[in-house]
Amino acid sequence: MPHVLVVDDDPMVSMAIEVCLQRQGMQVTVADGGEAGMRELASGTFDVMIVDIFMPHMRGFESIRMFHERAPAIPLIAMSGYAFASADSSSPDFLRMTLELGATCCLRKPFTPKALLAAVNDCLSKPMVNAHPQQK
Repeated sequence: MPHVLVVDDDPMVSMAIEVCLQRQGMQVTVADGGEAGMRELASGTFDVMIVDIFMPHMRGFESIRMFHERAPAIPLIAMSGYAFASADSSSPDFLRMTLELGATCCLRKPFTPKALLAAVNDCLSKPMVNAHPQQK
C-alpha cells in the first residue's frame, strides 16, 4: 500500500487529498505545515510527498528544497494556488522553479481528483535513482 505524505496548511485541501487517495487504497499522513511535515518525514516511511509551495512559517520553496534534500529518493509533487507565469505576464513561474529545487512534478490548485491521481501514480511508477542531475 503506497504511503503518501501531504504537507499543506489548508485543512480543506489536505482533507480532500486524503479522501481521494484513501479511496484508491493509499495510506495518507497529513502534516499541517513544513515543520510538521519534517517531523513526519523523520519518523515515517513514504513513497510520495505532496507539498504546498506557500505556507506560513516555512516558505514553500524552502520546504521543497529541504524535503528533497532530506529524502531525495522520494518523489515530491509541488502544488500551489498561485497562477503560472504566462507570456503576457512578468510574474515568475513558481511551479517551474520547484522543479529546479527537486520536485518531480507540479499541480496547480484547484486540481481534479483525476489530475492528483495521475501525478501520484506517475511518481509511484518512476524509479527515483537520480531523477534530477545537475544541468549545466
